[in-house]
Amino acid sequence: MIVVEALKGKSVADHTVEVVERKGKGHPDTICDSIMEAISIALSREYRKEFGDILHHNIDKGLLAAGKVTRRFGGGRVVRPMELYIGDRATSKVGKKIIPVKEIAVDAAKQWFRDNLRFVDPEKNVKYKVLLEQGSEELMDIFSRPGEFKGANDTSAAVGYYPLSRLELLVLKLERHLNSETFKEEFPETGEDVKVMGLRKGRDVQLTVAMPLLSRYVLSEREYFEKKARVLRGMTSFLDDLKGLNLKTDQVYYNNLDQEGRGLGGVYLSELGTSAEDADSGQVGRGNRVNGLISLNRPLGTEAAAGKNPVSHVGKIYNVFAHKVAREIYESIEGIEEVYVLLLSRIGMPVNEPAVANAQLSLKPGIKIRDVAPRVQEVIERELEDIRKFCMDLAEGRYPVC
Repeated sequence: MIVVEALKGKSVADHTVEVVERKGKGHPDTICDSIMEAISIALSREYRKEFGDILHHNIDKGLLAAGKVTRRFGGGRVVRPMELYIGDRATSKVGKKIIPVKEIAVDAAKQWFRDNLRFVDPEKNVKYKVLLEQGSEELMDIFSRPGEFKGANDTSAAVGYYPLSRLELLVLKLERHLNSETFKEEFPETGEDVKVMGLRKGRDVQLTVAMPLLSRYVLSEREYFEKKARVLRGMTSFLDDLKGLNLKTDQVYYNNLDQEGRGLGGVYLSELGTSAEDADSGQVGRGNRVNGLISLNRPLGTEAAAGKNPVSHVGKIYNVFAHKVAREIYESIEGIEEVYVLLLSRIGMPVNEPAVANAQLSLKPGIKIRDVAPRVQEVIERELEDIRKFCMDLAEGRYPVC
């Protein structure tokens, strides 16, 4: 069932106050989401190679337990490594064929650390505990039932929207810039554990940014604050260049807990570039939504998408798909200011047949819902018909989930 309706009330852009957060790739929660997703992609690849199809797995229960380090100006060392717990279910045996699930999971996790965190040695700085077992017979049976589309393995709801607001774009662009190769080359002393919180009041924006400096690059408290000031100038220069967003950045609060004169207790130093080294643990589902943001003015689903299988787990499929459909509607049809897409599955029903697909539209002046509803329905129907290709793209990691 497809329902198209006009959205009542203000669009996000018209709200006086807007709050948006993004956790960068070195944040412990983002590390968990990213690694569990990398494991799902690796398993999906192995399943397709061995059996021609993706088998049952849900790698969506992950915990990164913080380790322990000692820091000093000019260096430090790891006293106790971080511990990564990888759960929940994965098909490890089909007939007499054994799939090396645990080895695949650990290899994928190590490769993610190598590719994303410059100073984390995945062999020395992390211990791995794999808690993956075979799934229940009923959920595993979904994957052997006939039909082009798998049955939904849960009754679940998801919501997506488009376009992003100006503040959402600002927060997203800033974090990506701070973790870009270009920025790290200019400021190698900065770690990857970046968190950006944006507050908009009217057109005025305040940003609070957390990003550690690496102890090996900082020889004294005085040098810390000198380097911090230089990094802040780099940040504000980047923000000044974002003229097209038509926002005024009043203030950037960078490492706001810092206090001069307190030595190591008054500075945000890191040995490995992530607070998971000793200050903060991480967990799947506590970080960014699938579009990379935590937007407090938007509806949010409760499912953790990262690591879920990409062909039957609607908690993953519909979360990403809803954002894709919202974008397709917005870009295909004139007269729409904002689109929200709500999808609800019913367990056992094919994933291309949601119990309801609801498009809520904020329309430009002079546009009536009857003018656009038929074309919106056509877009949703077309996207649902093509959802198998979308699922395969999801399995290959072509759609980020955090």
